Amino acid sequence: MSDAAATPQSSSGGPQIVVYSRPMCSYCFLLRSALRRAELPFTEVNIWDDPQAAAFVRSVAGGNETVPTVTVGEVAVVNPSAAHVRELWAGGIRR
Repeated sequence: MSDAAATPQSSSGGPQIVVYSRPMCSYCFLLRSALRRAELPFTEVNIWDDPQAAAFVRSVAGGNETVPTVTVGEVAVVNPSAAHVRELWAGGIRR
């Protein structure tokens, strides 16, 4: 992406959703299921397989590896509800 200030976009035109998770996380499973039911496109990153992703999660979660952590465009939220992710994706950003 040539413009560093640009918001990452998904192929559907909305901001890109990235769900940072780890195996056997029931909260992650519930969020992923709800996002699929809402037909929101997302990419999942396993923080146990990706040290940079784990470092990012720690940077936005007070030093903890709290999952699910989600980015919607450039906004990061820790353990959000699917409704909150949907609001962010639709453009009603609330922290």
